Amino acid sequence: MRSLWGKRLMDIVGASGGILLTAPLMLLIALLVRLKLGKPVLFRQVRPGLHGKPFVMLKFRTMTNDCDAKGELLPDEQRLTPFGKWLRSTSLDELPELFND
Repeated sequence: MRSLWGKRLMDIVGASGGILLTAPLMLLIALLVRLKLGKPVLFRQVRPGLHGKPFVMLKFRTMTNDCDAKGELLPDEQRLTPFGKWLRSTSLDELPELFND
């Protein structure tokens, strides 16, 4: 049990340090996503975590919400913007994952 708490403490300390170091960059990216793609800035998705327990994964948004005439979302490759491609290629879209529980 003791090693589990030690790992958890290391996770919290590491993520906190990462958040502090990348906060200015995350703010800049959030502003750019807001200007280029609108709201919401963050993409949220429920995923299975440890022992199947669901958690909400956060990432910066990289796609538009463009729909066809029927109101259905266009395919991903049509909604992915050049800015979104750049965010993905640099993995900067994943910085908000530091906030995942």
